Amino acid sequence: MKIAAVDHFLVHPQRGKNLCFVRLTTDEGIEGWGECYTQSDRDLQITAHIDQLRRYVVGRDPRLIKAFTQGAFDDFSARRPAMDYYCAVSGIEQAMWDLTGKIAGQPVHALLGGQVRDRVRVYANGWSGGAGSPEALGEKAVAMVESGFTAMKFDPVPGPWRTFIDKDTERRTIANVQAVRAAVGPDIDLLIEMHRRLAPMHATRIAHAIADMDPYWFEEPVLATNLDALAEVRRDIRGTGMPVVTGEALYGKADFRHVFERAAADIINPDVCNVGGILELREIAAMAEPYFVAVSPHNYNSTTVGLAATIQASAGMPNCIITEYFVNFEDLGRELATPPLLAEDGYVAVPQGPGLGIELDADALAAHPWEAFAPRSIGD
Repeated sequence: MKIAAVDHFLVHPQRGKNLCFVRLTTDEGIEGWGECYTQSDRDLQITAHIDQLRRYVVGRDPRLIKAFTQGAFDDFSARRPAMDYYCAVSGIEQAMWDLTGKIAGQPVHALLGGQVRDRVRVYANGWSGGAGSPEALGEKAVAMVESGFTAMKFDPVPGPWRTFIDKDTERRTIANVQAVRAAVGPDIDLLIEMHRRLAPMHATRIAHAIADMDPYWFEEPVLATNLDALAEVRRDIRGTGMPVVTGEALYGKADFRHVFERAAADIINPDVCNVGGILELREIAAMAEPYFVAVSPHNYNSTTVGLAATIQASAGMPNCIITEYFVNFEDLGRELATPPLLAEDGYVAVPQGPGLGIELDADALAAHPWEAFAPRSIGD
């Protein structure tokens, strides 16, 4: 059996960013699906990579997954990979796993050594947009609790992403966290996202100020590529008991090696749609185990293929503690996927069907074609 065709689909969900899906079709008509991470205004670049990777994929046995990823790294990227490359490879790699599972009649997690859990805990994200005040943010948080989530993530820092912020921005950040904690009570886990935006002095001040709100974690307070600064923040806030997270902007095993060696984080959050795929995510998680580093896969992707790939990888990952679920993509996911993957009481069940355990409707994808978002100025 050989891969005969490679197709990609850019889908506009009306918010956030365009989503990118990959379909591999074999010469026997079997289809495998994958998803690539995208960012706003960085989606056509990824499909261009998929187009160029076709000659590395067509004619290949879909079960030769490691041979594809290693060959693409060596020969396509010439060992000079970047985000767009890893996103494209991740989607193709997932689709190869989907095909492999369908050929074997097994779910992907069974081919990776089996599962250690029947369901994976998820936290809500994508829920806080449009909240213009701490009070409005608290009301939105309560709605997430009422829908069944026991954990939620949000970025409390107002305004554009800037390295240096004023005292008023610091105070508003602290007030936002206080409002959400007051609204949801002490038993809901609050995951605080910083988006790599701050200088260490601001990150440390904010962390100490919100420590009595008992955050579940403090995510990417500084640039992920400056591990010395990240380790500095981790040391400075160690007394708060607040774990530090990094990883969504790191790609491949080599990047994560330095996180472990420098003791820069307590938890890593690689994304299956940009880290190189399912196998790379599992290998990174295995590297983390002896360092007592937990894994919480990042998943700013749809609640369809990207989520399915994450759950399949996490099912047999001993150090996985929680993963991400974007509620603002949930309605679209119901339309695109069969069966839809839905969060119930803060968990997603591990799919047991062959491959990734879901199918996408190509006609439904085509009904939401790529669109450009509104123009914006630098600094907006």
